Amino acid sequence: MKVPSIAIIGRPNVGKSTLFNRICGKRKALVGNEPGMTRDRLTETAEWLGTRFVVVDTGGIMPGDQEIIPQRIYEQAQIAMEQAAAILFVVDCRAGLTPVDLELGRLLISQSKPVFVVANKCDHVKLMDECHEFYRMGFDRLFPVSAEHGLNVAELLDDVVRTLPRGRSQPEDSKEEVTRVSILGRPNVGKSTLLNRLLGEERVLVSPIPGTTRDAVDTLFVYRGRPYQFVDTAGIRKRSQTSLLAEKLSVIMARKSLERSDVALIVIDASEGPAALDATIAGFAHEMGVSVILVVNKWDAVTKDTHAVNRFEMRVRDRIRYLDYAPIIFVSALTGQRMGKLLGLVEDLARARKQRVGTGELNAFLQKAALSKASVPFNKRVKIHYMTQVGTAPPTFALFTNRKEKLHFSIERYLVNRIRERFGFAGSPVIIKQKSLRAGG
Repeated sequence: MKVPSIAIIGRPNVGKSTLFNRICGKRKALVGNEPGMTRDRLTETAEWLGTRFVVVDTGGIMPGDQEIIPQRIYEQAQIAMEQAAAILFVVDCRAGLTPVDLELGRLLISQSKPVFVVANKCDHVKLMDECHEFYRMGFDRLFPVSAEHGLNVAELLDDVVRTLPRGRSQPEDSKEEVTRVSILGRPNVGKSTLLNRLLGEERVLVSPIPGTTRDAVDTLFVYRGRPYQFVDTAGIRKRSQTSLLAEKLSVIMARKSLERSDVALIVIDASEGPAALDATIAGFAHEMGVSVILVVNKWDAVTKDTHAVNRFEMRVRDRIRYLDYAPIIFVSALTGQRMGKLLGLVEDLARARKQRVGTGELNAFLQKAALSKASVPFNKRVKIHYMTQVGTAPPTFALFTNRKEKLHFSIERYLVNRIRERFGFAGSPVIIKQKSLRAGG
């Protein structure tokens, strides 16, 4: 049975994201005092009284606002409402009934599905007594709650799940492991357009205004029978250019998302070329052991000749030298150019980072690796007794030597290159851990 969804709807700054986080039991949505923190649809699976459902957080709706971002937020909220089995209409108990609430109420009253009016920020008995004015909107289900403190949220969920079709929980041992893919880059390089093109739907907001995406938006996607969790993150700016609280929090959320990822798509704007900030963003993925694909987007907008690809690739490699193992692909999210090839690369990298090589095969490789060819000062040379793979995702190897001193960088680099040549590990960092076999080592 398809898992039902619950849409959280309301005007800006009434506490929708706080309620979303409370129901999900995790701090996934951005929460702050600035209105408009949430813009895209955020989804998370939750369970209450044995019923499994998807919670959908939406941006604050301002009916009649003709600006491009409020319009897009309204469109996303409409999609969430159409797909929902129930709607949580959040209002601010402290502010009382506002004209915007009344207008949203008129839009929701015609919905042929249960609507629960959630009078949020009711953290005092007196405020709860004053919430009855919200019955003027014509809804029968009214729940005074405090999402921040969890007050009456359980009672709300008790009633909500009674209206939902029963979505059974999937047994833990039958769940296929999901590959998490983060999409990162500077503002306005086309990350959201890329995700929408991959998914074949308008899943996240797209506009020419830099910084449209703020939350890290998760979307489950099945490709060739395998589940992938794509995460569209906020555009990362230079620290000196990040002023609003929402922007600062969104960068933190982007990095937290990256920590849990298997593959990172680092999106580079072909019309602008690789920038220093692109290298910094790619460095985040490299440091966290995430497999990387360098995605050159907007390739359709570049004037090209027969050597354009080679020239651009050389510029990227020169700017991001430490990611020489990461494949580069030239795409157009706008036209869909090479989207199938990009998905194939994601699949290849996800498989490669989990590859394991037996100890016998590794030591046979070590005997033929010709480590003497590495450019190492004589006094820094070491004898390598044997090696074994001690971890995957990223692939990690323990190297047992006759010295305690750290391997000279040139021999480590030489060994990593030979490991890649022999065993692949496409797009993934290769980690070498040195251990000494000498007494006390």
